[in-house]
Amino acid sequence: MTMHADASIPSIDIDVFGDDFLAAPYSRHDLLRGAGPLFWLSKYGVYGMARHQEISATLKDWQTFISSRGVGLSDFSREKPWRPPSLLLETDPPVHDRTRGIMKDIVSLSALQELRPVWQAEADALIDRVVGAGPLDAVAELAQAFPLRVFPQIIGLPDEGRDNLLAYAMATFNAFGPRNEIFLVSEAKAASAAQWVAQACERRNLKPDGWGMKVYAAADAGRCTEEEAARLVRSFLSAGVDTTVNGIGNMIHAFACNPAQWERLRERPALLKRVFDEALRWDSTVQTFFRTTSRDVEVAGSTVPEGSKILLFLAAANRDPRKWPDPEKFDIERVASGHMGFGFGIHQCLGQMVARLEAEVILAAMLPKVREIRFAGDPVRLLNNTLHSLEALPVEFIAA
Repeated sequence: MTMHADASIPSIDIDVFGDDFLAAPYSRHDLLRGAGPLFWLSKYGVYGMARHQEISATLKDWQTFISSRGVGLSDFSREKPWRPPSLLLETDPPVHDRTRGIMKDIVSLSALQELRPVWQAEADALIDRVVGAGPLDAVAELAQAFPLRVFPQIIGLPDEGRDNLLAYAMATFNAFGPRNEIFLVSEAKAASAAQWVAQACERRNLKPDGWGMKVYAAADAGRCTEEEAARLVRSFLSAGVDTTVNGIGNMIHAFACNPAQWERLRERPALLKRVFDEALRWDSTVQTFFRTTSRDVEVAGSTVPEGSKILLFLAAANRDPRKWPDPEKFDIERVASGHMGFGFGIHQCLGQMVARLEAEVILAAMLPKVREIRFAGDPVRLLNNTLHSLEALPVEFIAA
C-alpha cells in the first residue's frame, strides 16, 4: 500500500476489476478491510469502503451518498449512461419514492403468497427430474432453469426468447464497472438481447394480467409516464433473473462445500428460511456498488470531496469479523440479519421477497428427496464486474 494525497487515507494499488480479483475476491477482502474504514483505489481514482459499519452508514445516508449519479464507476453528471438509468436503482427521492411505491404495490406479499403453490409444484417437478439421475450442471439445469421458467411468466413476457434475459442482465451488471475486456465481451453478446428486452417491455408485447401490464395500469392512472412504465418493467428483467440465478447457484455451491450443513438442514427443516440469507452473506451475488458524494463529507476523520465516487465492497462487509463471529464459516443456524446481500437503506432490493420465495421452494423440494449434494467436477466461475457468478456447477444429487 502507498498513501493517498491526504496522508491519512491509505492508497491501494490492486486492480479490483481485474480477472484475478474477480475470480477470488474473498482472498483480498482482508487487505481491504485492514486498510482502514476508508481507502483510495489508485488505479481508478475512487474511494473504497469494505467494513460493515461504514458501508451501512453510507447506504443509510442517501442524501449525501447519492445514487442518481450512477451506482457504477461512470458519473452520470459527466458521462452519458449506456442505457436510460434505472428508475429504482439509479434515482434518489422524490422520483425514487414515487417509482418504488408503484412497484411495491405490485410486488406485494399477498401476490407472492398466491404464487407459492404454483412455484412449489414447478420446483418439485424440476427436482424430481434431477435427483438420482447422475451428474448435472446445477447452474444450467436448476439455478437458471427455475427462474427462467417462473419469473418471466408472472411479468407477462413473450414465450419466445427468454434466454435473452441472461445475456442482458450480465451486460447490465458488467456496465457498473470499467469498460474492460469483461464488459466489452458481454456488451457484444448482449446486443440482440438488449433489443429483445426493449421490445418485450412494450405494452403491446406483454400478456394481460402480468406484473408488466400492472405497471402500465399505473401509467394510465397518472402515477408515471408511458416511457417510465417501460423502464420500470425493464427493472424487473435486469434485476429479477440474474441475481436470483446466481443466488441459487451460490447457495447450492455453499452446501456442496459444506455437506454437514445440508445434513443439519435435513435434521432441522425449520431452519429453511434462514438459509438463503446466510448463503447471500457467505457468498454475495452482488459484490459491489458505487455511490457519489453530493457534498464535501467527513468520513473516518478525512474529508471526501463533493463528486467523489466511493466503491462499497458489500461482500467484504458481509464477512467483516467486526460484525460477524467466525465470518468465513457458512452456518445455517446463524442469524444473518444485517447482511448486505440485498443492499441496505432506501435502495434495498425491491425483489428480495421474490428471490427468497424462489430459493425457499427449491430447498423445500430438495429436502425430502436429496440426501447429499456431491461435487461431480470443478465449479467454473463466470467473471463479472459486479456479480459473483458461476458458469457451471457440476454436482450430483444423491437420492434420499
